[in-house]
Amino acid sequence: MNIGIVCYPTFGGSGVVATELAKGLAQRGHSVHILSYDRPARLDTFQTNISYHEVNMNTYPLFEYPPYDLALANQMANLIEYEKIDVLHVHYAIPHATSAYLAKQILGEKAAHVPLITTLHGTDITIVGSDPSYKSVVDFSINQSDGVTAVSKYLRDETYERFDIKKEIEVIPNFIDLDRFKKSNKNHFKRAICPNGEKVVVHVSNFREVKRVPEVVTTFDYILKNDIDAKLLLVGDGPDRQRAEQRCRELGICNHVRFLGKQDQVEEVLSIADLFLIPSGSETFGLAALEAMSCSVPVVSSNIGGLPEVNIHGETGYLCALDDTECMGRYSVDILSNPKLHKRMAKNARKRAEQFEMSTIIETYEEYYEKCKKELQAQLA
Repeated sequence: MNIGIVCYPTFGGSGVVATELAKGLAQRGHSVHILSYDRPARLDTFQTNISYHEVNMNTYPLFEYPPYDLALANQMANLIEYEKIDVLHVHYAIPHATSAYLAKQILGEKAAHVPLITTLHGTDITIVGSDPSYKSVVDFSINQSDGVTAVSKYLRDETYERFDIKKEIEVIPNFIDLDRFKKSNKNHFKRAICPNGEKVVVHVSNFREVKRVPEVVTTFDYILKNDIDAKLLLVGDGPDRQRAEQRCRELGICNHVRFLGKQDQVEEVLSIADLFLIPSGSETFGLAALEAMSCSVPVVSSNIGGLPEVNIHGETGYLCALDDTECMGRYSVDILSNPKLHKRMAKNARKRAEQFEMSTIIETYEEYYEKCKKELQAQLA
């Protein structure tokens, strides 16, 4: 197939999943065209069968904010007409699904046979899409899609709850590259950071407020106060970094905490981790947790959104109520102080991650593309 994929280029989950899906589809022989306003972070090497199309926006004094959605629709129309796209798959409802609908309307019969598939990832529904300024647009765009998928049962149910959706939403979870995300021997790295054999606690995110990074620091302080020698590695960057740094200073634990910034090879950090913390206030899936689990790292997380669908309480780690840092600290101490428990949960975490194996999920997407094509052809007949 000739597949168009539209995504945001950021380190967030939707951009990562869309790019990895594109790479996986290309490896299976499909031609993939990626559209975005910048090269996606995970599209870091040349790969046969993948073409990147940058959406350019010209600035004019008339526009305070350049109309990206219109430039995107124009690029989509060009892609459908001149690259002969078979399927157009957009990740994130706003504005991608809206722009895709407009592109198909522009082309009319030339695009009638091309199914529009929209994948919902999270904040496009739970935060952005719930804004009254966008709700009607989200309703319309999703209902005009030929196929709609969500990355978790939680997100599917939230979408039905928040919007007037007539379309059936298929749950296709996020996936993991088991060959990339696996525990590898990085003992030299661990010795450099933990010369005295300290435990390694890791958190990875974009440091937005919803990720609760200061709460990670508070939980880590609980670990230290319960006689666990440990280091905290914070991977990522964003608006809440300053608050997290300030929390370290207030608790007097800065010498135990390392801010590593954004890391392309996050699996190397996860390979030395003994525990992963994710106290998020909103997670429609929890891709960061899955990546940690694939590296055989037990997870302590909030009991929020799609996280319980990934992190199984008592098996791969533990779940706690939102903002209950004492609960997270207590479970963290249990895991870090009990080698037998840690070994069992580490093994279970990897086993659980294997259920989200990349090629299996990509095959599911392929089958869904074919299903949507056949249904659309039947409607046009």
